[in-house]
This record gives sequence, C-alpha cells and structure tokens, in this order.
Amino acid sequence: MAVSSGEGKATPDRHVASQRAGEQGLLFETQVSAPPEDVGYRGPTACAAAGITYRQLDYWARTGLVTPSVRPAHGSGSQRLYSFRDILVLKVVKRLLDTGVSLQQIRTAVTHLRDRGVQDLARITLMSDGVSVYECTSADEVVDLVQGGQGVFGIALGRVWQEVEGTLAELPAERAEPDAMGPTGHPHDELAHRRRARRTG
Repeated sequence: MAVSSGEGKATPDRHVASQRAGEQGLLFETQVSAPPEDVGYRGPTACAAAGITYRQLDYWARTGLVTPSVRPAHGSGSQRLYSFRDILVLKVVKRLLDTGVSLQQIRTAVTHLRDRGVQDLARITLMSDGVSVYECTSADEVVDLVQGGQGVFGIALGRVWQEVEGTLAELPAERAEPDAMGPTGHPHDELAHRRRARRTG
C-alpha cells in the first residue's frame, strides 16, 4: 500500500505527470471537517450515498469488508447504523470494484484505511493499476506513480469525502443513542404523568 516518493526533480516528464494528475483531480488539498462520530445512517441511506445496492451492503457487512461502526445489527429487526467514515469507505470500495481491482486487494486497502485517522483519510489518494492499490499521501507520490505509469486509476479521498458530504446533507441521519429527552423522557410526558397521578391520587 505505501509508496515511497521519488527525488522530486522537476523534469519535463514530471511536469507532464503533475499536469495529468491535476486534470484527473488526484491532487486534492482542501481541508475537510470531521462529522460527529455518534451520528449514524441506516442501510438504505448508506446505499444511496455510496452508490451501491442493499445486497452489496449486506454482503460486505456479513463478510466483514465494511461493517457498520455506529451500531451493528443485533438479531432480526435491528437497524445497522453506518458512520460517515463507513460510507466513505463503501464508496471507495465500489469505485475500486468498478475498475476491476480484486476483492482481495480491496480488503487489504480497507484494512489499511481503518488504521487512519479521519483527517488522514481526507489527504490520501489511492492509485491503482487494476491489480495493486497504492496509497499516496503527498503530491510527489501521486506524480511519481502517474509518471511511472502505475497509476492508471486514482481516487482522491478528499474529493470522495465532499461528494458523500453533499449527498448525506439531504438524507436522514440519527444519533447512535436515544436522547435522554426522547419520547419517554420528554418533559411534556412527565407533566402528563403528574397530572394523571394527581387525578387518581
């Protein structure tokens, strides 16, 4: 996964490679803000944001490729809740699959991404030649791969982050734990309970 950057010499070939990387949107420097960790999204919402089918989502959860980190399913009827980060990874998995990368390589990439902090993820560009997946954390590494011809396909995670963020802004989310002031603990419920107690007391 890791890629060592080259000498960084400004050769004509390097300049062309840098231009190509820029045109493909592989050099992504914009800062992103981390969403709250206790906010989760149900399966259908995760599918819509990642561009996958529910069958894929279910299969990847059951095989441990991408599991819901906010709330896993517990028995029949329970709702999985996926975090923003989970959905980001789901979208990356879909893109890698679409380019013909093997599931084994994708599993390696996903395991590697799990070890990264949220802000680190946004700075990563994944490059693939259709066989292997390479992780780049600097513009030099991206340019080296483009120049060497290894990076046939690339995904700037910061760009995917923005796409997911834009989609989720219009979709329903929920907190992982019910609010203490939810339906059973609502002040109006408590007031009604006191009134009933007064009437029957």
